[in-house]
Amino acid sequence: MTANTIATNNFAQTTNDLLNYEWHTLTEQQVVQTLASHPEAGLSDEEASTRHQQMGANQLSTKASKSPWLKFLEQFHQPLLYILLTAGVVTLLLQDWIDAGVIFAVILINAIVGYIQESKAEGAIAALSKAIATEATAIRDGQKTRLASSELVVGDLVLLASGDKVPADLRLLSVRGLQVDESALTGESVPVEKATPSLAVETPLAERSNMAYAGSFVTFGQAEGIVVAIADATETGRISQLIESSTNLKTPLTRNIDKFSKTLLYVILGLAALTFAVGLGQGESWIAVFKAAVALVVSAIPEGLPAIVTVTLAIGVSRMARRNAIIRKLPAVETLGSTTVICSDKTGTLTENQMTVQKIYAGGQHYTVSGIGYAPDGEILINQQPVDFNADGHIALWESLEAGLLCNDSHIEWRDGQWNLVGTPTEGALIVAANKARLTPENLEQLPRIDTIPFESEFQYMATLHELDVKRRLNAIYLKGSVEAILQRCDYMLDAQGQQTALNPRAVEQEVAGMANQGLRVLAFASKEVAAKRSLERHDIAQGLVFLGLQGIIDPPRSEAIAAVKACQSAGIQVKMITGDHALTAAAIARQMGICSTEAQVFTGQQLTQMDEKKFAQAAEQGMVFARVAPEQKLRLVRALQLKGEIVAMTGDGVNDAPALKQADIGVAMGLAGAEVTKESADMLLTDDNFASIEAAVEEGRGVYRNLRKAIAFLLPINVGESMTILIAILLATALPILPIQILWLNMVSSVGLIVPLAFEPKSGEVMQQPPRNPREKLLSGSLLQRILAISVFNWLVIFGVFQWILQTTGNEALARTMAINGLVAAEVFYLLSITQFLPSLVARIQGKRTPVAYAPAIGIVAVAMLQCLFSQWSMMNQVFDTRPLTFIQALICMAVGLPVVFVVLILQRFDPLN
Repeated sequence: MTANTIATNNFAQTTNDLLNYEWHTLTEQQVVQTLASHPEAGLSDEEASTRHQQMGANQLSTKASKSPWLKFLEQFHQPLLYILLTAGVVTLLLQDWIDAGVIFAVILINAIVGYIQESKAEGAIAALSKAIATEATAIRDGQKTRLASSELVVGDLVLLASGDKVPADLRLLSVRGLQVDESALTGESVPVEKATPSLAVETPLAERSNMAYAGSFVTFGQAEGIVVAIADATETGRISQLIESSTNLKTPLTRNIDKFSKTLLYVILGLAALTFAVGLGQGESWIAVFKAAVALVVSAIPEGLPAIVTVTLAIGVSRMARRNAIIRKLPAVETLGSTTVICSDKTGTLTENQMTVQKIYAGGQHYTVSGIGYAPDGEILINQQPVDFNADGHIALWESLEAGLLCNDSHIEWRDGQWNLVGTPTEGALIVAANKARLTPENLEQLPRIDTIPFESEFQYMATLHELDVKRRLNAIYLKGSVEAILQRCDYMLDAQGQQTALNPRAVEQEVAGMANQGLRVLAFASKEVAAKRSLERHDIAQGLVFLGLQGIIDPPRSEAIAAVKACQSAGIQVKMITGDHALTAAAIARQMGICSTEAQVFTGQQLTQMDEKKFAQAAEQGMVFARVAPEQKLRLVRALQLKGEIVAMTGDGVNDAPALKQADIGVAMGLAGAEVTKESADMLLTDDNFASIEAAVEEGRGVYRNLRKAIAFLLPINVGESMTILIAILLATALPILPIQILWLNMVSSVGLIVPLAFEPKSGEVMQQPPRNPREKLLSGSLLQRILAISVFNWLVIFGVFQWILQTTGNEALARTMAINGLVAAEVFYLLSITQFLPSLVARIQGKRTPVAYAPAIGIVAVAMLQCLFSQWSMMNQVFDTRPLTFIQALICMAVGLPVVFVVLILQRFDPLN
């Protein structure tokens, strides 16, 4: 039996258990033995082929989708569409082909829109597949080979270099200065330094320094690693499964509409049955009774409801787009307006995602640095005044900045209309800090680099050797690194005048602690003059260095995001930070933004792991900052808040945010920096990656919900008033005051023509001064039901009263019905004017105030008035709808009977103001 055969058999025995291994806890030798590989030669081509057949390709699996036809048919499986289908069938029975065609067209359009939205949502998993699609350099049979990442198998030996995308989950066997950007997976804002020693079992994902995960990027250094997980078994793959398992929750609007539709369906069927039974009991023929039941059904169905909901949401989408928020799913517009909690990622969402030096300690003095990001805009201040480098007392500061610029492998360049970093964020921050002192690489050409000791996590420093003075045959060594690594090599420090004095480690450590408490990442700088030489060795920097200073770096919060957080809090919306970054850094940023004020509001992922469900739920509710959390914990936090009855919006830009974004009531992704899978999982994209745009979207969302309430408060009284008229007429065994075909005219033309302007209503100026509505509040709240009932009774009185009055005085049923219908339309017009901002905005404009006038109601009223003139006066319409022409006096009477609705609305406004 060959060695390869033995390896294969051993591997086959452990394949099913691979997912149970905590790879970060094993030594390099244990990992190699477990996976039956070789630490230098890797796998043989034959063995790799066998494993590929056993385990499949290194690609994320996708869920089998339903057939297009089935997905399309499922769009009709909605109670509201059942009602519309009923209306269509009824109108077909009435042989009104035009109205039936309109109804069925509405149904078809709704189905097509729903189908398109569902198809777009399926792109999330496909986008995740792209997240690990790349090429890799592997060693097989002892030879380097370049192959597609999909061909990698567990046990493959993979080489990583700067700029590479990690093709699978790797346990690192050797590293040389390796730094990996894992921000998309863990939320860590800076590249992570990697090492090889084994770690404790409880080490969080973001701190597993001996692992490299699929989809992350190598920003610096080289490494060798062995593949321990591919495809769905990778951390990226596990996120894919989380997205699959995340509940695709309905929004509050769709939940309320569904509930209302089901209730309405039962009410309509019940009333129709009652009508039929009463009519037969009164001795009427079944044909006459059937027509009466049909009239009742048609009158009760709010045909305009789907149209007004769609139009209102679509207008909200357009308004949000103008404010940098792109809505992917229509109901998300309304959801934003009812949001009670925003769970925001930190890196790139609340912060700039551009590391910035903010504090400097040099020569015993404290400096602050203004400006943020990679643009060289800002200056260095002392006591809030710009530093004058021509004056004495700042030599140590200059030396510290010079060290940060010289001991640096990155650069900043102007590209695509903005400053871009080529290299690591930390080094970029040092370059920009030096630039703010007018110190650039060109200024230091007299100090050419001779040699370098690159950064390695084992030593925690980087060193460079520079030519200092050719005549005096002197070179200069510059170091940057962790405070611990630098201080132990220093014997001296510079004072403010640049004179060397004895090092005071305790004073420096106190300064470090102060910066760390502000969430700053602290780097120390040192230098040393040596005799001219051409190479730099570690023993050259073992001692005798001069400490130059400290620079405190942070990814700063966006100034506009701070204002947006405050605005959200004023509107009664909690803002919680959920990040994979360090707790200290996250808490510092949160304090600057006003998100949290005490340490008791800060929880780490490790703390959450140790909590039972009850404590976890309490932490989710009380906590404001959640740091070092894994993707599963983000998802769990969102679910816990939803179980508390909160309407949750989740923002993010990384792959690690995607499951939580899909689970949230509304997922908000960053349009510029966001990963593709995050965008596909989200309900809304921010085109400027600015948290402040969420405030604007919330404002628009609240306006949309108010407009929807107005539309419902306007539409339902028409249907209820018509239904009351039909039902009472049947109970009293009198002639129907309004015919089914006339009801269709009212519902599909007049009502819709007057409702649509409500969708264009501008938002009230007080919309962000009020708390979010109770998420448990029903769409038809008690106060709204009272309003609907009151206006419905008024509408019934208009229809029934005018019909009976004209019938009694003229004996002409057709004329009585025509005047009853016009009286109802007049009431609708006056009601519309009472609840919109048209008249108030017009008055304000006349008074000289710069207020935009809401012209939409006026346009709708004019359109409906013209249609009603045709309805009453045109002979062809008279024949189709059985109407009669009206005299001028009769038309004025119709207007007069509708006018009292204004006084009814004034009374109702005291109890339930719609504006």
